[in-house]
Amino acid sequence: MTISRLTDRKRAAIVQAAIAEFRANGFDATSMDRVAATAGVSKRTVYNHFPSKDDLFAQILEELWACSMAANAAPYQPGRPLRAQLLELLAQKMALLRDPYFLDLARVAIAEAIHTPERARSMVAKLSEKDEGASMLLRAAQADGKLKAGDAAFMANVLQGQLKGFAFWPQVAMGQPELDAAQQAAVVETAVDMFLCYWGTEAA
Repeated sequence: MTISRLTDRKRAAIVQAAIAEFRANGFDATSMDRVAATAGVSKRTVYNHFPSKDDLFAQILEELWACSMAANAAPYQPGRPLRAQLLELLAQKMALLRDPYFLDLARVAIAEAIHTPERARSMVAKLSEKDEGASMLLRAAQADGKLKAGDAAFMANVLQGQLKGFAFWPQVAMGQPELDAAQQAAVVETAVDMFLCYWGTEAA
């Protein structure tokens, strides 16, 4: 194993340990000593990678951002039915909301945002930028005559918000079990069909 790979593994272990400690104890009560012990590395190693807890938290936000970017919307395809494209978009989003690592990151970020909102403002801004992919798809569908005119960003929030109401907030905030495959499909299909009933055109 190269030194670079070993360093990467230690860094990943530190981030995982920080997520676990932040979840269990909160940001203020978590010490770098505890993170080091949980990660199985020296305190010096932790500081070599992350000079402060704020840097550790920033890394968690970056990883949350990276997970979200992996679920970005595909470009609009004029030759395909809009319903099929929206189903794919929400299925991809649903897969992200089911990912245990993403949910762990989200729980840490949300818990800290409640106590210290300014610490998570960069995350909120970045995640808003990420959601621009869905808005772009809807704008293209509007230009193609498949959707009525309207604020595409607002429309994207309405469309994707249906998923969060069933498959994100109950799990993150209330400890509810994740939806099974049939429930996920029902939420995705209902959200898309309701959206198209309101904003779709006859051409859709």
